Amino acid sequence: MRDTGRELAIHKARVGVAGFVVLAALGTLIYRYYTLQIVDYEQFLTQSERNRVRLEALPPNRGLIYDRRGRLLASNEPSQSLAIVVERTGNLQGLLDQLDALVGLDEDELERFQERRRRSRPYDPVPLKLRLSDAEVAVIGVHRHTLPGVTIEAQLTRSYPDGALLSHVVGYVGRINAQEAARLEGEAYRGTYHMGKVGIEKRYEDVLLGRVGNQNVEANAHGRVLRVLARELPEPGADLELHLDLDLQRVASEALGDQRGAVVALDPRTGGVLALVSKPGFDGNLFINGISASDYAALRDSPDTPLLNRAVQGQYPPGSTVKPMLALAGLELGLITPESTVEDPGWYRIPGDSRRYRDWILRIRGTGHAPEVDMRMAIAESCDVYYYDLARTMGIDTLAQGLAPYGFGVKTDIDITSEQPGILPNREWKRRKMGQPWYPGETLSVGIGQGYMLATPLQLAQAAMILANRGVAYKPRVVQRIGGQPVAQESLPVVEASPEHWSAVVAAMMDVVHHPSGTAAAISRDLPYTIAGKTGTSQVIGIAQDAVYDEDTINARHRNHGWFLAFAPVDRPEIAIAVLAENGGGSSAAYPVARKVMDAWLVESRDG
Repeated sequence: MRDTGRELAIHKARVGVAGFVVLAALGTLIYRYYTLQIVDYEQFLTQSERNRVRLEALPPNRGLIYDRRGRLLASNEPSQSLAIVVERTGNLQGLLDQLDALVGLDEDELERFQERRRRSRPYDPVPLKLRLSDAEVAVIGVHRHTLPGVTIEAQLTRSYPDGALLSHVVGYVGRINAQEAARLEGEAYRGTYHMGKVGIEKRYEDVLLGRVGNQNVEANAHGRVLRVLARELPEPGADLELHLDLDLQRVASEALGDQRGAVVALDPRTGGVLALVSKPGFDGNLFINGISASDYAALRDSPDTPLLNRAVQGQYPPGSTVKPMLALAGLELGLITPESTVEDPGWYRIPGDSRRYRDWILRIRGTGHAPEVDMRMAIAESCDVYYYDLARTMGIDTLAQGLAPYGFGVKTDIDITSEQPGILPNREWKRRKMGQPWYPGETLSVGIGQGYMLATPLQLAQAAMILANRGVAYKPRVVQRIGGQPVAQESLPVVEASPEHWSAVVAAMMDVVHHPSGTAAAISRDLPYTIAGKTGTSQVIGIAQDAVYDEDTINARHRNHGWFLAFAPVDRPEIAIAVLAENGGGSSAAYPVARKVMDAWLVESRDG
């Protein structure tokens, strides 16, 4: 028989359970709605806004660099780069594989991407491939719907129109590496992936960089920007105007030709660098977005060391170029007069020492310059015997004190990077560096710019400026104006000497070029202005006392260096110059270069 009461009880129990389940589910749903809308509202609103609205950095335009005539030396060119918002990708590795198949990704690009990713902010686009070609942009555009988180960003990329001509003075920018990123101020470089590495680009990084801006943008679920909500514009970097003249730089480079060496030309009225050439050079454009391993190895391993800025980093024995400065020091100390003479048999001997210190003229004439040599002839014909005697009389410490005011042994503090100080030796220097005493023969070597003494072409150009202004000179500077505002001149300490002594030394330097027996008389032909100069030849390898220097039998890289320093016109100097011909054999490889540069500045530029 049917038990109606029991069935009704079961039905009520089932309805109760079902009702409880429904109420529990409804309660859970209400609780979840409550937590989403009330408890966790701020958190989820923030996440929602981050997906919809994001803050993007607006990198500033890097300041431009111009020469003294307003010609562009470092520019910014528009380009497009491929970037990824990692948080929107879902499967990052799968996306990278897909992009590799579309546009090709090399190991360096992937490694740099991971470095940038580690130091980027959430939802910031991380650059993957810079300077996309038009074809690559088109391919990505076609497949954009299958590439979540991928963006194409327009940007300006540094460019150097004159390539290797200015690489050592202007320098270049390169990608910021992990070590640099760790010490940089993060906010200042948001959205910026390059910084100055060498030269002016590095020295003036703080003014060239500019200030980063920001914008709030609204994006869809795929990360595509729909509209800009707010924007704070970036502040561009300051432009630089240089003392350097592009035409003169080109003339100096062409005058050196394939000769390894350097040319530094200064305006003695301001200290401005008119030309600064180091040969060979390199194309700074190679470094902007990362130089290939093979290209870098070729530059690094080249025996010609193109990465070395010989003008400020190269340290060489200055040879006889120091003789005018030593003569002036001897005159001021009363050790010599313009009329005092020294016997010159072609060699010199320290009393009590059997060794003969030869004059360079001995291997040519078999004798000295003349039976008696005075100061004027000693400079004009570069008589070593005269300066052996003067150096011995002065002693090394006094000799070093006489050369120090011209800037030897210390950096000039020029406004480019990597300058070296050279060496101006004395007793204390040798004791400190080598733990050895100083010997008299070493003083004679320094007296003709050899031995331990080393100088850079820039230091010799500065010395030429001091001689040109008869003691008054300025710190060498490449940059003339920053953002249109002049850079103040900085005076060097005045080299004190009597007017009579200045006149005597300058007259002897004029004979170097304008007297028939002068060591640079070959450049005096059809010369429309006056030059005061000094030649120099410095040994690279030692020659035994009784051996003969035979250039034809010596390895080309062991041949003598050639030097020439000069200023012109003598009465109102407008250019002071130093030329180094590395392993050029002698000064005859250097002074024709100086003549071409001075002609271009004093004659051709005015005719033009």
